[in-house]
Amino acid sequence: MNVSRAHITFPKEVRADLDRLVGKRDRSKFVSEAVRKELLLVRQRDALRMASGIWKDKDHPELKAGTKVWLKKLRRESEARFKKQFHR
Repeated sequence: MNVSRAHITFPKEVRADLDRLVGKRDRSKFVSEAVRKELLLVRQRDALRMASGIWKDKDHPELKAGTKVWLKKLRRESEARFKKQFHR
């Protein structure tokens, strides 16, 4: 893995907890994974914010009766295709 150093400061109690829980030798790995997870969450939140409001009911008339009705219809169609293809 390609790595680089970064100088990061922690409050003393956070560093003590970190060292106690994961040990000094695994500190970088633990912090790196925690940051990776948080970055994913931040990207997901940003994507949701950007996508907010783009869904328009008028563009999806198939869902007018509700998603439950649409999903049942979709499943029935899938089952019918499966039966037609494999039960000849």
